[in-house]
Amino acid sequence: MVTSELSNHHHHHHNTINSPMGKPNSRSKTSSIFLSDGCLFLGGAFSTLILIWGFSSFTTFPKDTLNLEHLSQTDAASPRAPDLTFDPPDKTFFDDPQMGYTLDKKVRNWDEKRAEWLKLHPSFSDGAKERVLMITGSQPEPCRNPIGDHLLLRFFKNKVDYCRLHGYDILYNNLLLDPKMFAYWAKYPVLRAAMMAHPEAEWIWWVDSDALFTDMEFKLPLERYKGHNLVVHGWPHLIHEKRSWTGLNAGVFLIRNCQWSLDLMDSWASMGPQTPNYEKWGKTLRSTFKDKFFPESDDQTGLAYLIAIEKEKWADRIYLENEYYFQGYWKEIVGTFQNISERYKEMEEGVRRLRRRHAEKVSESYGEIREEYLKDAGIGQGNWRRPFITHFTGCQPCSGKYNAMYSADDCWNGMHKALNFADNQVLRNYGFLRPDLLLNSVSPVPFDYPHPWHHHHDDDHHHPR
Repeated sequence: MVTSELSNHHHHHHNTINSPMGKPNSRSKTSSIFLSDGCLFLGGAFSTLILIWGFSSFTTFPKDTLNLEHLSQTDAASPRAPDLTFDPPDKTFFDDPQMGYTLDKKVRNWDEKRAEWLKLHPSFSDGAKERVLMITGSQPEPCRNPIGDHLLLRFFKNKVDYCRLHGYDILYNNLLLDPKMFAYWAKYPVLRAAMMAHPEAEWIWWVDSDALFTDMEFKLPLERYKGHNLVVHGWPHLIHEKRSWTGLNAGVFLIRNCQWSLDLMDSWASMGPQTPNYEKWGKTLRSTFKDKFFPESDDQTGLAYLIAIEKEKWADRIYLENEYYFQGYWKEIVGTFQNISERYKEMEEGVRRLRRRHAEKVSESYGEIREEYLKDAGIGQGNWRRPFITHFTGCQPCSGKYNAMYSADDCWNGMHKALNFADNQVLRNYGFLRPDLLLNSVSPVPFDYPHPWHHHHDDDHHHPR
C-alpha cells in the first residue's frame, strides 16, 4: 500500500524508536562455519594451481582439452553478450545539453532517441525487448528500528538473488534525488533518471523495499503485456465502479521505457509535494475516492485517479494484473508456506527431473519444467502455487512503526518465514536447506532429495516425466 518508510523518515526525522520489533527472535541460531581450515586448504590449493599454470606453458595439452575459443565461435544457441567496452563517438541524446535526468526537464521523441542509441550499440539488440532493470531503495539514513537495516539487507539480498537467477540488472537507491519529493513520491525521480541512464532496458521494474520474491523460479510473463506500458496489481471494478483508492497497489509496478511512460510520470508527479498544487490534489483525490482516509496526495491514489478520470488518455495502456501474485498481501500468504512446501516436495518425489542437481545458471530451465506440474495448482488465495511477490505492507521494517492492526511478532515472524522460504529455493542449488523457516540453521541436502518413499532408483517409468 502507500505506507512508506520514507514518509516516516521525513515527518519523524528526530524521533527515536524503541521498537519491540528490535528484539532478536529467541529461536534464532547460527551455524558454525569452519573458515580457518577452509582458508588454509584454499591457500594450499591456490599455490598448487599456480605451479600447474606455470608448467602448462611448457606442456602440450591432450586433444580432448576443452577449446573455449571454438565453443564461443560455434555455439549458435548462445545469444551475443552486450559489449560493455564499446561506445562509438557518434552523438546521441547523451551529448545534448538540453537533455536532463530530472523530472522538470521535459523529454520529447524519447522512443526515437532510444532507438538511435540501440542502433549505435548493436550488441544490445539481442533480447532488447525483454531486458529488465529492477529498482528498489530505502531512506538516506540508518533505520531507527535496531534490526531494520538487517531486514532491509535481507530484503535486498532476496532481490539480488532473483535478478541473478533471471539475468536482470538491479539498482539500489538510498537518496532523495529531489528532496521535495519525499515519502511515496521519492521513487519517481529515480525512475526518470534510470530511464535516461539505461536506454538498453525495455522495462523498469520498481519493487518496494518491504516486498520480496517468494517464487524464485517464476518469470515475468512479458509477452502477456504486449501492447501495454504499465503493469500494476489491481482490479478494474474497484477503481471504475467502487472508486476505491485500494483498487491498485503502487508498491510494485513494471513500466516500459518509452515516451508514453515519461508523459504519464509527468502527469502523475504533478500531484506530488514538489508542486504548488499538492494540497489541492490531496482534496481532489479524497473527494474522488471516498474510502481514502488520509488527506495527503499520494502516488497510489494519484494513479487510480488517472485510470478512472483520465481513462481515455491512459487506461488502455495500463494492465491491472490480478491473475497471479504480482504482489500479494503478506497476511494471507505467510500461513500457506508449510502447505506449499509439502506440495512442492510431493511433486519432486514423483518427478526425477525436478530433483536433479544442476548449476544455478540453468535454473530457469527447471522452472519451465515445473510449470507442467503446476497447471492444477491454481494462483492466488487458497491455492498451493508459490506466491510470486509477498509484500509486507504496514510492517515498516526500517522504522519499526508497524500498523496497529498487526503485532510486532506477526510482522517479524512473517518476514523471517517469508525470507527463509525464498532463501531455501536459492540455497537448494548450493546443497543446503533450512529445515525450520523460523531458524537460521541449515542442513546439507542429500543426493536425489527428496527421493520418494517407494524409491525405484533408475526405473524412471514409475514416475511422471
